Amino acid sequence: MSKPTIIVVGNGMVGYKFCEKLVSRSTNYNIVVFGEEPRHAYDRVHLSEYFAGKTADDLSLSAASWYADNDITLHLDDPIQEINRAAKTVHSLKGLNLNYDYLVLATGSSAFVPDIPGVEKEGVFVYRTIEDLDLIKAYAVNAKRGAVMGGGLLGLEAAKALIDLGISETHVIEFAPRLMPRQIDSAGSAMLQAKLKQLGVNIHLNRNTACITGNHKIESLKFNDDTALPIDMLVISAGIRPRDELAKLAGLQTGSRGGITVNEKMQTSDPSVFAIGECALYENMIYGLVAPGYEMADVAVSQVIGSEKSFHGFDMSTKLKLIGIDVASFGDAFITEPECRTIIFEDTHKGVYKRINISNDGKYLLGGILIGEAEAYNMLLQTVNNKIVLPPNPEDLILGSRGGEAANEGTGVLSLPDDALICSCEAVTKATICGAVNDGCTTVDGIKKCTKAGTGCGGCVPLVKDLIAGTMKANGQYIKNVICEHFDYSRQELYDLVKINELKSYDLVLDHFGKGDGCEVCKPAVASILSSLWNDVIVKQDTIQDSNDRFLANIQKGGTYSVVPRVPGGEITADKLIVLGQVAKKYGLYTKITGGQRIDLFGAHLNDLPLIWEELIDAGFESGHAYGKALRTVKSCVGSTWCRFGLHDSVSFAIEIEERYKGIRAPHKIKGGVSGCIRECAEAQSKDFGVIATEKGWNLYVCGNGGSKPQHAQLLASDLDKETLIKYLDRFLMFYIKTADPLTRTATWLNKMEGGLSYLKNVVINDSLGIGAQLEEEIQSLIDSYHCEWKEVVNSPELRKRFAHFINAPEEKDPTVKFEPMREQLKAKW
Repeated sequence: MSKPTIIVVGNGMVGYKFCEKLVSRSTNYNIVVFGEEPRHAYDRVHLSEYFAGKTADDLSLSAASWYADNDITLHLDDPIQEINRAAKTVHSLKGLNLNYDYLVLATGSSAFVPDIPGVEKEGVFVYRTIEDLDLIKAYAVNAKRGAVMGGGLLGLEAAKALIDLGISETHVIEFAPRLMPRQIDSAGSAMLQAKLKQLGVNIHLNRNTACITGNHKIESLKFNDDTALPIDMLVISAGIRPRDELAKLAGLQTGSRGGITVNEKMQTSDPSVFAIGECALYENMIYGLVAPGYEMADVAVSQVIGSEKSFHGFDMSTKLKLIGIDVASFGDAFITEPECRTIIFEDTHKGVYKRINISNDGKYLLGGILIGEAEAYNMLLQTVNNKIVLPPNPEDLILGSRGGEAANEGTGVLSLPDDALICSCEAVTKATICGAVNDGCTTVDGIKKCTKAGTGCGGCVPLVKDLIAGTMKANGQYIKNVICEHFDYSRQELYDLVKINELKSYDLVLDHFGKGDGCEVCKPAVASILSSLWNDVIVKQDTIQDSNDRFLANIQKGGTYSVVPRVPGGEITADKLIVLGQVAKKYGLYTKITGGQRIDLFGAHLNDLPLIWEELIDAGFESGHAYGKALRTVKSCVGSTWCRFGLHDSVSFAIEIEERYKGIRAPHKIKGGVSGCIRECAEAQSKDFGVIATEKGWNLYVCGNGGSKPQHAQLLASDLDKETLIKYLDRFLMFYIKTADPLTRTATWLNKMEGGLSYLKNVVINDSLGIGAQLEEEIQSLIDSYHCEWKEVVNSPELRKRFAHFINAPEEKDPTVKFEPMREQLKAKW
């Protein structure tokens, strides 16, 4: 008896998922797939990463052999042209005529292109496929000003793509009065708009485009209010339209505004024809996210194989990072009083907006919006979906607990019910993940393979990590904090392995202890280990810890760079001040005295950097490492040298400490301070390490920081002499360098440390691990190997060649960099 034939029309993410789910549940069908694009199914959710260096193969959902391995016949670049429902046949563009028993329409959607005069001009693109992105990428080479039409999810993704391509002036045009009108409210939109403006994105709201002007190619957008915006290229991302044209030709029922009408079984008006994904219209709604599309695929598979499962709508909660900004909405985000009570937290300084809507009886969370900080999103969503009773102070959900016996009672991922849906893309529950952990899957990579959780949009991965750690801890198992899927080691373990085997390049580390090609997580982490161990010139490494390391400078708005020479302890001579002024005048640099007691020079062109540093080094300056994860500054007050309250010479001690630890690389930046008395003018207790003079010596404080989550440093030891303090500081810094996770400041490191400050004191002061002498020896090795990275570059013709905007014209400056006057100085125009 021959197998029934299922033809899938469309080879996008949802069509692929249908095939994947079907072959995993049954081998009783002949499966034939027709794809319109010339390539295998790929990940459209992370399409913008194509501009960040990922290839089409990286985005592919499967190996090229996957279809053949699963007995699936695949026809690429051959769209179906006609469906004969009476004969149950399909006809393709290349002339194939095939019979089907079941037909699955997974045709997806196309970009909605408004009917605007001039839309056909050169330089106008849509943002939908890899081929679209290739066209955008090629055209952007000669473009300086770009615009995106559409301020929704895809529009802001497209704006990020233009920024990644180096478009110096990026605009977003939105017809509605706010950004992302389907996901966030007006206040959240205003906060998002302010943050985007800080990043150099120009937002235009309430704008209706009348026409696109230009001869053959785009030159400007003209709006209905007769204003115009000069641009070189336009990306249209104004929404989607379901691809239902094939269904209409076949006489299937469609919606008045588009979409193939389906029932709860994903059947169309013809029971043998199914529609799934963005082309399907269920109860007058098109679901434009991947998770509901995957659920539809699972429902359709269940119907085909005779299993019972229905589709009854889907939660459209979403979390994403737009141009580096967290944006999330969940549950009923727009419900307002008096139907609910609303709690809002707004911090315009940090760009954080949080809103939660709770039931009038205060028992349940109904929904909310998060802008700028969305760490709590997964647990908030679970709280909504599982109707978890709220704590006595529901504001703690967005503000964090502020103490009390019941502050953390009943919270945490393990308190969720077993049927809580953790991964909505793959419909994976908490019980399934915990069961896999109990069966031996104790890594995120392992969970992905055995449950598929986290393989869709990836938004659930933090929750999956918490479930793994919580389940293992409950079982009394050791929790191994591995770097990523390519290295089955923690940073501390890999640090020791690299040291023992004397490996000095990322490729060697990957060959010895890793697998695959590496990723954006492990490359900087390994680079940090290499630089912390061997202290080699960072620009000579085959991978770097931070993008700013590439040119030993922080890239600034407008495409210029900053120059930050070291000023130990904030002490500087008049002669050096004069040199800074002369250099700033010569190269047209903006000067600013910073909170770290040094002078930053902004607005340097890339090819001027070696020339500027050559003059500074000749005057006795060194690199300030403002660009690196290293010691930045040791701030000081004037101490007993000048101040009548000063107990000791804080300036000299600060200089001694900064000179000792300068250039030493760490998991994150390190800042220090030395105050000459308890008045604390150097703000030492807000630093990674702080020293405060006392009548009997010096107090040593550790693990403080400023930033978005400030934390006071804690007293490690008191009334120390200089030699003992330096010994403890040596041990403390080296212990941090060896044991902290990647990109972890000392404050967070201590907060996560088992035993906290008491344990740290035992290690550093009491030498409880017996490694005190080893830590002192290791940091002394780093101190002895110090070199000024900029001096190495200045003296190396080969390294200097890297600092050119145009390889074939190294002396030419970036023509897109523009300046404008500001308070008798120049600032980059962006």
